[in-house]
Formats: sequence, C-alpha cells, structure tokens
Amino acid sequence: MPPIELISGFIGLVLTLLIFSYLIGDNPLFRSAVYIFIGTSSGYAAVIVWYDVLLPKLSVLRADNPSQFVLGLIPFLFGATLLAKPFPRIAWLGSFAMALLVGVGAATALSGAVIGTLIPQSKASMDAFVSPTFLQLIEGVVMLLGTVLTLVYFQFTAKRTADGTVKRNAILEVLAWGGRVFIAITFGVLFAGVYMATLTAMLERLSSMINFVKPLLGL
Repeated sequence: MPPIELISGFIGLVLTLLIFSYLIGDNPLFRSAVYIFIGTSSGYAAVIVWYDVLLPKLSVLRADNPSQFVLGLIPFLFGATLLAKPFPRIAWLGSFAMALLVGVGAATALSGAVIGTLIPQSKASMDAFVSPTFLQLIEGVVMLLGTVLTLVYFQFTAKRTADGTVKRNAILEVLAWGGRVFIAITFGVLFAGVYMATLTAMLERLSSMINFVKPLLGL
C-alpha cells in the first residue's frame, strides 16, 4: 500500500472511531473530531471565498474601464461597512449594506418559493387532469388535495365568538386537519430519506474501515 494511502486511511480510521465514540455518550474524543471537522470546513470555506470570490473581484479593480472599476469598488465598500457592525458606536455604518443583504435575500427566497415550488406544484396538479389514465387521475387527485389542504392548514384567519374565544370555521378546521395529515406524511418521508442516507454513509465508512484493516492484518 502506498504511504499516502496508508496515512490517509489511518487518519480516516481514527476520525471514524472518534465519531463512533459518541455511542457511549458525549466525550472529549467525539468533541475533538467535531472541532477538527469544523476547523477544516472553515479553512476550506475561507480558501474558496478568497480564490473564487475576492480575487476575481480584485481583478475588476485593476480594470482600465472606469465603469468596471466603480462597479467592482461598490461591493468592497459595502463589505467594509459591515465590519463596523460589531462596534455599537459605528454600527450604523453597516445598516444600509445589511438592509440590502436582507432585502435581496428575502426577495430571492420568495421568488424561488413561488417560481420553483408553488407554480410548478400548481402546474403539475393541473397537468395531472389532462387526458389522464385512471392511475394518473388518482395521483392527480391526491396531489391536488395535498396542495390545497396544506395551504389551508397555514390559513390562520379566525373569528371571535360571543364568549370571547377565537375560533376558526369548523370546515376550515376539518380541512386543516387533512393538511396536518399530509404534512405528517411529508415529514415522515423526509425523515426516512435522511435515515437511509445516514445509514448508507455509516455502511460506507464501516466498509472502508474493513477494507483498510484487512490488508494490514494479511487477510
């Protein structure tokens, strides 16, 4: 076995065992592995940001075109103002840049939810009723019910009754209960998917450990 593969395999074996030590409870070995993972991830993210974000922007600052220079300078000015946020006296300098970040982020998330989820889901529900077979009709009905009932579950308008209590319409309550059923099914499927992915990763690590140890033992 080449030395590089031997060293990398040994490090992977040790880190895997450190993670598996959590099975006996939270302990310094497990925390050490977590700290190594966080530190490595942070260093990798810093390198990616430097080479894929900052350096390309710095090259724009060296452009001969004045308009490109100004467009490249604006992000750096906003970034510099954000560095003032930890200091209360000058934190107001970063408020405008922070407002831009929050506004653009909210707009992106909202447009992504509408364009990438709500509209395709509605279109898929309608397409299921265009010349469907019996099975496609059943799927379309279930999809339409799931979409409508889930949306009804997040409808919170209610009226105040004579005794002062706030209560939703009885029909909406029934429909909302159906929405909770679809939401519970969705969460169950997502949990099963996460569990299967975790189980697959664990089996891969166990198989890797076995394949690494067997040649060392002459098996």
